[in-house]
Amino acid sequence: MIKVGVVGALGKMGKEVVKAVLNAEDTELVMAVDILGEGADAGLAATNKECGVKIETDLEKAIKNKKPDVIVDFTQPSGIYNHVCTYMQYKVKSVIGTTGLKDEQITNLEKMSKENNTACLIAPNFSTGAVLLMMFAKQAAKYFNNAEIIELHHNQKKDAPSGTAIKTAQLMAEENSDFTLGNCPETELIEGSRGGTSEANIHIHSVRMPGYIASQEVIFGASGQILKLAHHTMERSCYMAGVLLAVRYVFNNNEFIYGLDNIMQ
Repeated sequence: MIKVGVVGALGKMGKEVVKAVLNAEDTELVMAVDILGEGADAGLAATNKECGVKIETDLEKAIKNKKPDVIVDFTQPSGIYNHVCTYMQYKVKSVIGTTGLKDEQITNLEKMSKENNTACLIAPNFSTGAVLLMMFAKQAAKYFNNAEIIELHHNQKKDAPSGTAIKTAQLMAEENSDFTLGNCPETELIEGSRGGTSEANIHIHSVRMPGYIASQEVIFGASGQILKLAHHTMERSCYMAGVLLAVRYVFNNNEFIYGLDNIMQ
């Protein structure tokens, strides 16, 4: 049985993780941490049924007392780096769904993971469909020299572009160095109208709108043809198969992983 702690347990994603851990046959919820709701039953908040695990607000104290095998963290970009440093300090394996980590922070965490022989899996997206879209986009990138990414999320998402869009661009850039072949010189009459420019000159456009959860489109173009790849999230429960896959993987391994695609191949 894998002993799991959930950090950000009262958030929208955190509640889904709590529910998934409680329902899986090989995982046991032993720790639930959030900045709010101290003393509340984590199961009651997620499933309307008590599970006996109370919300705690002191992360280090919770780790010391509950000793989870794996921590799943869906919190805020502003604090996630320090959280993972704490997990490394206590040699607790972790699955990180919070986006917004900078490249140098990811590099530092990979170094800490190796030094502490402690697994850490960071994934911009845990939806198996979204990960497959990224993998398909990488494959298509071999055959197209023009591409742009549009990502659409709810209007409470704090970081832009999304981690999924950034990871998609990185994968595409592994196959092609420039996705603006033949584009004419451009002048933006309104700054930012062409979106942000990522690796390999891939333009990324971020939309924030109530009604969306998470969607992404990758548009490839060539003379006489357009290829569009799209994925749409309808419910947050779709992420849980990927989360549990990641929990099981890090429980049995010790390496640092960035992207769920690396354990889906």
